[in-house]
Amino acid sequence: MNLVPMLAAGAPLLGWTAHSAWLHHRLATARRDPLTGLFTRDGFTMRAERLIRAHAERTTVLLVDLDDFKAINDTYGHAAGDSVLAATAQRLTAWCGSHGMAARLGGDEFAAVVLDSGHRLDDLRAALTEPVPVGDLLLDVGATVGTSHPAALLLTEALSAADRDMYAHKPGDRLSRRR
Repeated sequence: MNLVPMLAAGAPLLGWTAHSAWLHHRLATARRDPLTGLFTRDGFTMRAERLIRAHAERTTVLLVDLDDFKAINDTYGHAAGDSVLAATAQRLTAWCGSHGMAARLGGDEFAAVVLDSGHRLDDLRAALTEPVPVGDLLLDVGATVGTSHPAALLLTEALSAADRDMYAHKPGDRLSRRR
């Protein structure tokens, strides 16, 4: 049996398979935030829309914004800020559990889509404001959570409503800057 023709025919297939696997890996990596491991906006949008379509009556869309995050970076440095972002991501992911998904939309803004959140929102708010250990320090963090229920089945509308709700709950005079 002559293996040369079979090996020659299999080489392009092997190359295409390797290239396809590489592309799949690159796309998956592009849809994840490298610091937190959460989905980015693109990765989040597709999955969130699917979850909303399947379970609109049980779905809650959340936006989370860290309060005065710039002060953490300015006072303690960007490594401390990265620790706060990573801790926020872990806490949000743990809270979502298997009933939803979380994303980092950019900077200090996070989003989540969950099923049957109900009374658990108070648990999330408490978890997000737990101090974050950074070296020998415990950094106080604040977070504001906005929610919406996407009756219209459109993620963009639900995120806008959650954004309005979040800024209605922001401490201080930040509401006036967002209108």
